[in-house]
Amino acid sequence: MISEEAQKELEEIILRQIAQLEEQIGLLKSKTRPIEPDCSLGRLTRLEAMGEKQVNERILRESEQRLIRLKNALSRLPRKEFGLCIDCEEPIGLPRLRIRPESVRCIDCAP
Repeated sequence: MISEEAQKELEEIILRQIAQLEEQIGLLKSKTRPIEPDCSLGRLTRLEAMGEKQVNERILRESEQRLIRLKNALSRLPRKEFGLCIDCEEPIGLPRLRIRPESVRCIDCAP
């Protein structure tokens, strides 16, 4: 079980990370709009733009998934099971939770 002080600290971290991700997702959505076929880009520039769009789409998907995990962590935070590894049921280290508050496994059990 996590102390009340640590719980409050983690809540602040989660809320800050959610806000950052929501901002990042907004920017990425604007960067992943379709590239118009009649756009006056040269052939190589168009290929580069398409490659960059694919990279941004992947980052967008990963960011959206992490946002969901962070929101789930925020809802689980008040529960006594929060901070316990789902595999070995040992406490997840506070340093790990500070970095990845959505973690559900300790370092030993993490894939």
